[in-house]
Formats: sequence, structure tokens, C-alpha cells
Amino acid sequence: MKKALIIGGAGFVGGYLIRQLKKDGYQIAVTKMPQETIPGEGFEVLDLNILDRPAIETLLEQVRPDCIFHLAAQSSVYVSWKNPGLTIDVNIKGSVNMLDAVRTLDYKPRILLIGSGEEYGHILPGETPISEQNMVRPGNIYAATKVCQNLIGKIYADAYGMDIMSVRAFNHIGPTQTPMFVTADFCRQAAEIEAGKREPVIRVGNLGARRDFTDVRDVVRAYSMLMERGVPGETYNVGSGKAIEIRELLVQILSMAKTEISVEVDPEKLRPVDIPIIEADISKLTDCTGWVPEIPLEQTLQETLDYWRRKVKEN
Repeated sequence: MKKALIIGGAGFVGGYLIRQLKKDGYQIAVTKMPQETIPGEGFEVLDLNILDRPAIETLLEQVRPDCIFHLAAQSSVYVSWKNPGLTIDVNIKGSVNMLDAVRTLDYKPRILLIGSGEEYGHILPGETPISEQNMVRPGNIYAATKVCQNLIGKIYADAYGMDIMSVRAFNHIGPTQTPMFVTADFCRQAAEIEAGKREPVIRVGNLGARRDFTDVRDVVRAYSMLMERGVPGETYNVGSGKAIEIRELLVQILSMAKTEISVEVDPEKLRPVDIPIIEADISKLTDCTGWVPEIPLEQTLQETLDYWRRKVKEN
């Protein structure tokens, strides 16, 4: 049985990836920060700070994984504007610590580095849908750190013969996502309004931006398939292949709400720079693995709203 190591598994994607890899027959070890928890059973949980290079070396010698999914990141664009230093430390220094620790091993596990569709940044007319060959022009701190991770991963793959692949994951959504991300934020606000815990107004940022949304369960299935079939040194887009306006996302959520809700722009939710459209060309991933997204957006939104209804009721 192959052993998978998920670095940074306490976040939104980690739990879904654990379930996917269990389904795919892996033995699983997962790292987290000491203050975090990872519910569930049937996998090993280990504490790790990726800014502590010696600790990474010790953990790798202990686990000796066949493959590594590097999820650990500061993944919020909003937070990256507020705390660029933290974002740089975790996303660049942490990734280099991990790659360099793997380089010292006496064998070569496969590595999947998780990047972002935000890396493409300022998209020019005619460049959508965006292929992996498109020039990257990052428009925010988070995106810049992910571009750097991707470039360093490619350098390590070429210079040291390491088995490294990268993905650029576009917006992935679903139940349990934190409300610092737009879909969860809208669903939480709607659930609180339904429960009478806030006035019937959803506060929003830029509704005109168009983004490529994919259910997180489809995303982690792509990660698992790439670990089996991906080509070392390559980068793959993971997304739905179709961008929609944030406004359309909101309209769908409001249509599912059980009460009348109005909308108000909150200046605090507006970013200093916002890219008009980000849409993935997923043909490279599909050609390599056969993966296509399966879960419709309407189902994802309904299940996310229902999750927040339950969570609001519990509190």
C-alpha cells in the first residue's frame, strides 16, 4: 500500500483529500500545526511547522512517504494584503524548506505542489480560457508567492531530478470552507439572516469579477489522479473550465434562501486590485488523467448553504 503524506491537512481541502485518498487505497499521514485539530480516524496525524526545516527532515525520515501533497499555505488573497510577510514566509519559505528536505532523502517521493489560478493575474483580451503556457502576471501578494513556489518547484525538478508536479487550482468551494472566501461568506450571511441573527442584508465586495468555481470534491479527485498519472516537471490547471460572475453566484444563493434578502456593497470587502476574469483551460489535465468535473454548481451551493444553516443553528 502506498503511503501519502499531506502537509497542511487541517484546512478546508485537507479533510476532503484525506477522504479521497482513503477511497483510493492510500495509507495516509497528515500534518497540522499544534493548535489545529483534524477530525476522523484511519490516518496518522503529526504536528509540523513548515518554517522549521529540521522538523521537516525528521518527519520525512519517520514517515518515508511515497508521495507528498503540499497543501500548507496562507491561501487568502484578502489576508495576503493585510499580512504579506506571513504569506511570503508560509508560501515561499515553507515550500523551499519542504523541497530542500525532500532533496536530502535517499529516495525520491512524488510531490504535488498546490498553486492557484490567481497566478495568471492580469489576463489580456483573447487569453481566456487560460492555458498553462499563458504568461503569469500576478496581481496580488498571494498570487506572487504561488508563482514563486511554482518556479522553484520547476527548478528543483530540473536541477535535482526530483519528481515534482504543480497545479494551479482555480476557485474551489464546498461545505466547511471558511467565510473568508466569497461563497462561504454569502452562505453564512444568508443562514444567519434566516435564523434572525442579523439584519436581512448581505454585504458584498466586487460582484462583477468572473471566476472559475469547482466543487472541492472534484478538485481533490484531480489531485489524486495527477499523483498517479501526472508528468514530472509539469503544471496543470484544475478548474471547471467556465467562469461566472460573482453576481450570478449570489443570485443562486439568494434564490435558495428562505427569506427576502437585500444586497449592500461593503468597501472593506473590495480588494486593492481585482482581476476581471479568471477562467481555466483544463484540457491538459483532462488529456493526462481523464478527469472532468462532475458535481454541478447548484448542488455545491445548496450543500454549502445547508452546512451553514446547521452551523448557525448549533451556535
